[in-house]
Amino acid sequence: QLQASGGGLVQAGGSLTLSCVASARTSSTWSVAWFREVPNKEREFIAVIGQTGIRTNDADSLKGRFAISRDNAKSTTYLKMIRLEPEDTAVYYCAADEEGRLPTSSYVYDYWGQGTLVTVSS
Repeated sequence: QLQASGGGLVQAGGSLTLSCVASARTSSTWSVAWFREVPNKEREFIAVIGQTGIRTNDADSLKGRFAISRDNAKSTTYLKMIRLEPEDTAVYYCAADEEGRLPTSSYVYDYWGQGTLVTVSS
């Protein structure tokens, strides 16, 4: 249902934009979120976008550096990341909620992409 891409190796201070393409079976009414995960830590909510708006994680570690956007014509949701830091190294996942809500909990989401690895070197 979801295909995440765009990860890679980037130097600290650099930028990356991740993409999450939804299959034809998904609906533009669904909301799509980005999470990230590092070993031995809970999956971290970054942002979600839906028809009712956007909700972001306002943690200091993320604020002002990550932005979510969506192109419904392309069935694609983006996560633009700037001023990347080594602490941003993680596997980034996109997820969809059929109800179109804006949840922050990973347990609510119905579908998940396969993840894309972002590595930030110092």
